[in-house]
Amino acid sequence: MIPSIPSSRYFRGIYATYVVLFFVYLILPLAVVAVFSFNDSLFPSLPWNGGTLDWFLGESEPRLGIFHDDELLGSIGVSFWVALGVTLLSLSLATCNAFLFERHDFAGKGFLYMLMLTPLVIPGVILGVSILIFSSSIANGLEDNYGLEIEWLRPGLPLVILGQFAFITTIATLVISARLRRFDHSLEEAALNLGASRLAVVRTITLPYLRPAIIGAGIVTFLMSFENFNTTLMLVGSDAPLTIAMFDRLREGSTPVLNAVSVLLMVGSAILGLISLFVQKPRDE
Repeated sequence: MIPSIPSSRYFRGIYATYVVLFFVYLILPLAVVAVFSFNDSLFPSLPWNGGTLDWFLGESEPRLGIFHDDELLGSIGVSFWVALGVTLLSLSLATCNAFLFERHDFAGKGFLYMLMLTPLVIPGVILGVSILIFSSSIANGLEDNYGLEIEWLRPGLPLVILGQFAFITTIATLVISARLRRFDHSLEEAALNLGASRLAVVRTITLPYLRPAIIGAGIVTFLMSFENFNTTLMLVGSDAPLTIAMFDRLREGSTPVLNAVSVLLMVGSAILGLISLFVQKPRDE
């Protein structure tokens, strides 16, 4: 609804109802998951048998809580390091991409920009399978022809990081490019006229201006990597990230401990979201 266009009270009421129902639709599944993480039952479903913290703090089976579940805690650690690696790689390349596409004109720029966006429209499973076949073909060829065994080209965490990096970098590039596009070039020109080097200008003027976008892109990148499933499933080896470990648990028979994990992820995502808002707040002042 556009505020500048007059509308009847009846229409505004329908629109307000739609907005409320939309947010209820989004929040209700999360609320149900959170509630059943405290259910005193071996199954994450009705009936409600009372409240308990066993699925967070339980020390023994069958009520082993998340804080004592070494397998799930280990998978959280794996996901953290994978997400950290993807974030660092993506931000480094995304910042370079932003300067390339926003500051330079060259032959084939439009084609390269569309090529950069391509991973966003490719299903994660297809992307994962393609990377797996490509890397395995190279690894097999090097081993057969030259006797070289390159383990990081086989399914495992390095390939998971590269697979996620292939499409998450695009999102980080779009976020940083949008910020750089609004930058006032006269600030750099003034610094250059006063004798500053190009590197000093970028380090002291441009990058500080881009800091909110870089931090925001880093948070988005970290969360996308942490919760990625489709691409990760095709490339994972023996060390399973959290999404794969939860998937394996669901196939074996779920307990409310997975609900407890989900609650922790909700809290962590909310904290990162608040940090992103706090960091970017000065931009609007």
